Formats: sequence, structure tokens, C-alpha cells
Amino acid sequence: QVDLVESGGGSVQAGGSLTLSCTASEAVYTRYCMGWFRQVPGKEREGVATIYTGGNLTNYADSVKGRFTLSPDRAKNTMYLQMNSLKPEDTAIYYCAAPSRFIGIGIACHDWRQYTVWGQGTQVTVSS
Repeated sequence: QVDLVESGGGSVQAGGSLTLSCTASEAVYTRYCMGWFRQVPGKEREGVATIYTGGNLTNYADSVKGRFTLSPDRAKNTMYLQMNSLKPEDTAIYYCAAPSRFIGIGIACHDWRQYTVWGQGTQVTVSS
């Protein structure tokens, strides 16, 4: 069983938009915390955004605030990351992630360290 499946990456020019989606297994989605991370070769993986899907409480890294938006679709066990005003520095492999167990609700979901279950990753490339 695959816990997390991402889609929606691609190439876009600076200023453009992309939407990533992540579909979780029922077991993962009912932990109510999901997030996105990204990684550039040679650098550590960094947190982008997290969401408490039970109440739509979101948290964003400073670098993407005001440009990226997370939203859940509970009927589909899916989370969407709408990325607007993309910049070349947003270029990375984006990973959907979730905790390995139930960790709590609300702001508990915003602890980046709890995310240990990963999707396969999807490439986002932004050209200048």
C-alpha cells in the first residue's frame, strides 16, 4: 500500500502558477496532519506548509507566505498546494508528507519534525 501519492509538478516561468496534489491512504489521512516539503540537490529538505485537515488550520514557511495556499478535499483524502507568483528559487523536488502516527490536532500539525512518511516527490522547475 502506498501511503502518499503526489502529482502536478512541472515547469513554469517565473510569475506563473502550479497546483500540486497529494492523495493519502485512509490510514494516513485520518491522522489529520499533512504537509509539503521541498529539497534542492545538496541542501537539506525544508518545510513548505502544513495543514490540520480536520479544521483547515494552515502554516506556511516565510518564503512562501502569501503565494502558496493549502486546501483539503476530505471526500478524496487529498490535499492541494496552489503555488502562485512562482520564483526561480522555488525550484525543487516537492514531497508530500505526513506523521507516522496521530500526533494531535490543530497547531500540533505544524511541528515539521513529526513528518516522517514521504511521497515519491514531484519536480517543480521555475525558469527566469
